[in-house]
Amino acid sequence: MIRVVCFGIGYLFGLFQTSYIIGKIKGIDIRDYGSGNAGTTNMIRTLGAKWGLITFAGDFLKSWLACILVGALFSSRYPECIPMLRLYAGAGAVIAHDFPFYMNFRGGKGVAASAGMAMGFRPVLLAFGLAVFLGVSIPTKYVSAGSIACYAAFFLGTVVMGLTGQLHMAQPFLIETDILAFLLMCLCWWKHRANIVRLIHGTESKTHLFHKDRTE
Repeated sequence: MIRVVCFGIGYLFGLFQTSYIIGKIKGIDIRDYGSGNAGTTNMIRTLGAKWGLITFAGDFLKSWLACILVGALFSSRYPECIPMLRLYAGAGAVIAHDFPFYMNFRGGKGVAASAGMAMGFRPVLLAFGLAVFLGVSIPTKYVSAGSIACYAAFFLGTVVMGLTGQLHMAQPFLIETDILAFLLMCLCWWKHRANIVRLIHGTESKTHLFHKDRTE
């Protein structure tokens, strides 16, 4: 039951769809432009880097805050599995971001929300994932490739931290946490399935992460 509660807390936070809200303020539906995705990359392509960074910050914070809240609420009651419960909260935020019911389940791809989840779960995994993301996306200009590689790094980092005792949980909780991290990675890759096909065929669009704001 506690897992459902933590997931539900994350889900409520994840319903704050930053790019959609910014788009409505600017008089557009972000899903009608570019890739049709309600996320950071499409916001950069559509309205510029400034609004893309604001979108990233909003989506990052909602997942991070969900994890922090779960930690504050349940650390004393469930100290034996609190990292796992934080991950459930982050997973709820990512799912809500990807499939918001009030947007006909057409949300984003969950990368920024996942970054916030990683920060709330274990900050070192965020640093590791960010290094992988930048190391792939900046030289290639393929943000999708960086995102896919970043999630693989998150999953592998979670497994390694569990095996080396850094998560401080018993084996059953570690296995459950690894499975959850693996499923989140699979979700990310599934959301990027069209990008993966384009990457294979060399037709994926390139994105400059830092360019002049188109609204200026």
